[in-house]
Amino acid sequence: MAMWGGRFQEATLDEFRQFNDSLSFDYVLALHDIQASRAWAKQLAAAKIISADEALQLDSGLATLAQAVEQDPSLPLQTSEEDIHSWVESQLTQQLGSVAKKLHTGRSRNDLVATDLRLWTKLNAESVKQALLGAIKALLVFAEQAGTDVMPGYTHLQRAQPVLVAHWALAYVEMFRRDLSRLEDGLNRLDVCPLGCGALAGTGVNIDRQALAESLGFTTAARNSLDAVSDRDYVVELSAAGSISMTHLSRLSEDVIFFCSGEAGFFKLGDAISSGSSLMPQKKNPDVFELLRGKTGRVLGHLVAIIHTLKGLPLAYNKDMQEDKQGFFDLMQTWQQSLLVLATVLPHLSVNSQKCRQAAELGYSNATDLADYLVSKGMPFRDAHEVVGELVVAASKQQLALEAMPLASLQQYSSLIEQDVFAALQLEAGLDKRSALAGTSPRRVLAALAEAKTWFEQQ
Repeated sequence: MAMWGGRFQEATLDEFRQFNDSLSFDYVLALHDIQASRAWAKQLAAAKIISADEALQLDSGLATLAQAVEQDPSLPLQTSEEDIHSWVESQLTQQLGSVAKKLHTGRSRNDLVATDLRLWTKLNAESVKQALLGAIKALLVFAEQAGTDVMPGYTHLQRAQPVLVAHWALAYVEMFRRDLSRLEDGLNRLDVCPLGCGALAGTGVNIDRQALAESLGFTTAARNSLDAVSDRDYVVELSAAGSISMTHLSRLSEDVIFFCSGEAGFFKLGDAISSGSSLMPQKKNPDVFELLRGKTGRVLGHLVAIIHTLKGLPLAYNKDMQEDKQGFFDLMQTWQQSLLVLATVLPHLSVNSQKCRQAAELGYSNATDLADYLVSKGMPFRDAHEVVGELVVAASKQQLALEAMPLASLQQYSSLIEQDVFAALQLEAGLDKRSALAGTSPRRVLAALAEAKTWFEQQ
């Protein structure tokens, strides 16, 4: 019989049961439900609701059940119970008899599932955190190995200015560091225990909710029972954090896909992370990065789904909230798996240094350096910008790089241009000038890499 079956005289339709029941996905909360139940039993004993002997029986029975679940996590799926809470209670009743029926005194599935899901989230968020750190480490290693290799930087997918390959990698380190901080912020706000708030109005049992919260590893107990049983902000927050992080993964993947293409050829895919074509024998496809890009849409969909589920709900608990789990479980798993995959495949990605440098030298990427040169000679930047623009047009017509134009030709556009202009137009000179904080000069990038490595070691 269902936990709520006493109110009804007729059996429920099988179709309704299948639509209503949640054991098929909330079974993953089994160990957390048992953990919360063991803590609750101790509080019932402290409040003299059950005897010390009954509390020991309940704790022993729950411990035995936890061992069984650890050995076979799919154990709950072998029954037809409605949800994980009814499964735990039924299993405990088979072991202990009537004493098991005392466990649910003073609590509701509403505060219990809210507690279970928070416990699950804390555990899995820690796994995501470690995966984030693993991805960051792989990017730091990639940046270090790239050394002073230079490549074209892009805006509007047009070659803009040269940057170090390491500078590119460290840009994604910055993104993942923000992802990590968002994850930790969300965990701080999640660190509140709803157990003991009952269905919506609080428990009728005189228990120490703060002690209960601390026994479960929470910092504090929820302050408002209505909010506690219906709060899913942490699901939204971590779903948003995961969506942003996956968006960063997707952008990185798009860069790599382009950099590995025949049109660019900046990066090389190792055979271990490439796939081929069933028709075209010459193909070497970046499928792993395409999948990372594709899974981002799946994660974004889960975020939209939970927000839409919550947006019209009145206080307090509503059955709609059962829909908070499947998408969230998948989101957290996909986020973690994607980060682990990135950390695994990055060591199999190498830089084609020569091709990168050739591309960085093309496309008049040193035009800004020429403008800066004119500024250093006293010309206002706006005037320098116009002069260099005219020079680029002239050089393009002649199919010459700026540094390949004769000095006399350059001086036709400004008498300020002298022989030293050719040194200013060299690739290394332009890079070295960008030594201010956040710049791409080798000295600055080396310092940024050292700072990031120090930060990582502190984690």
